[in-house]
Amino acid sequence: MNPFLLSSFRVIICFAIAFILASLVEYWLHRLMHVSRRIGERHRDHHRRNEGQGVVWEFRDYIRGSFIVMCLMFFYSVDAGTGWFLGALTYAAFSAYAHQLQHENPTKCFWMKMPVHYVHHKYGMWEHNFGLAVDWWDHIFGTYKSVEWLTEKELNQPERGYLQLKWW
Repeated sequence: MNPFLLSSFRVIICFAIAFILASLVEYWLHRLMHVSRRIGERHRDHHRRNEGQGVVWEFRDYIRGSFIVMCLMFFYSVDAGTGWFLGALTYAAFSAYAHQLQHENPTKCFWMKMPVHYVHHKYGMWEHNFGLAVDWWDHIFGTYKSVEWLTEKELNQPERGYLQLKWW
């Protein structure tokens, strides 16, 4: 096989695995925050305030919590490390954006039938809808709970664009 194609294939495969695995880790950490008093203290404050920190600060927290794991595949190969790092980095950016979007403008979450994190907060769901950026794992692990979430409050929000969020 052509070395360039093999290298590209490794990067793409590792990117996809890291992206998917990052979403799984996020799902389970969010669940853990709901059962562990020690780990979940800051998270309980987040529920009380019901607001995101801003996309940049969410992203910073995701990176700080996972940077070492993001770099591990470089010990295997540069190709695998590059794909793995970029997949995890991309998921962290997407998740930070999706988290803030669901707090400020949940109707813009077109990639989910129902913005699970928004619903998680709106209805105080401590045992359901743990996804932040995606709802895959809630479906797989049986924690997805569908509710009628579009009420007058959401329908009467002023129209805003996808980038009109708190970034800082």
